[in-house]
Amino acid sequence: MTLSMTGFGRSEGVLEEKKISVEVKSLNSKSLDMSIRVPPHFREKEMEIRKFLNDRLIRGKIDCYISCEMLGGQRGVKIDKDIVRSYIEDLRDCAGDGPDIEYLKMAVRLPEALSSKPGELERIDEESWDFLKDLMDEACRKLEDFRKKEGEVLRNDVLGAVEKISTYLGEVLPYEEQRIAGIRERYEKYLKEFENIDEGRYYQELMYYTEKLDISEEKVRLEQHLFYFREVLDREECNGKKLGFIAQEIGREINTLGSKANHVEIQKLVVKMKDELEKIKEQSLNIL
Repeated sequence: MTLSMTGFGRSEGVLEEKKISVEVKSLNSKSLDMSIRVPPHFREKEMEIRKFLNDRLIRGKIDCYISCEMLGGQRGVKIDKDIVRSYIEDLRDCAGDGPDIEYLKMAVRLPEALSSKPGELERIDEESWDFLKDLMDEACRKLEDFRKKEGEVLRNDVLGAVEKISTYLGEVLPYEEQRIAGIRERYEKYLKEFENIDEGRYYQELMYYTEKLDISEEKVRLEQHLFYFREVLDREECNGKKLGFIAQEIGREINTLGSKANHVEIQKLVVKMKDELEKIKEQSLNIL
């Protein structure tokens, strides 16, 4: 199965008046590059969150955003009434009689008048952690479904390019036969222009240059690389890096084919092969 590195998944749920949301986004990258944003009270679980995402998503530029929102009119802070009353009394003693509302405005700005609600937002309990893991699992499943759909599109594009290279390779054969015949005719023409030519040496030279320009081995290796590419594409998961390596080998054979072609029509076919190979390389970078 071919999987794309691009994907997106989102999940949310409510637990004890807390709405927790998880968003996971993935883009292509040579390795795992992870960025996580979590509320302060989830920070103690950040390493476990990273491990969870690492095991599930394997590779790519991963962005994970987790948010927690209090519902039902609950507030994230608590007013310490005793401290505020004490401040108001001290302010009244200092300033004399005055409107209590003004003293209250000043008192709530003083240290320790406001504090976070204990228990709810300071630490994450086991129930909240299990709930968060279920949400992360759901978000990752949605992202994986996205990757599968994108991967099928990538597979069809890459496979189409491979088939075109194979087709162009098959079109080389008739020009290859013309090329060898042309080389032989050219050398025979040169032979007639000279006297006292050692025919044995002449045929040795002809054989040498014919073998030097022979591309049969390159054609066989190129066809083998194309077959192996198809095999890996269909049988192995998380195969993006391996497909990239095979594409490099395909490129080497195409380049050698071009350098030994010595025929304008074969050169044109080589250019077409290189064009399709660039598509393969570009798409392989997006395959997980």
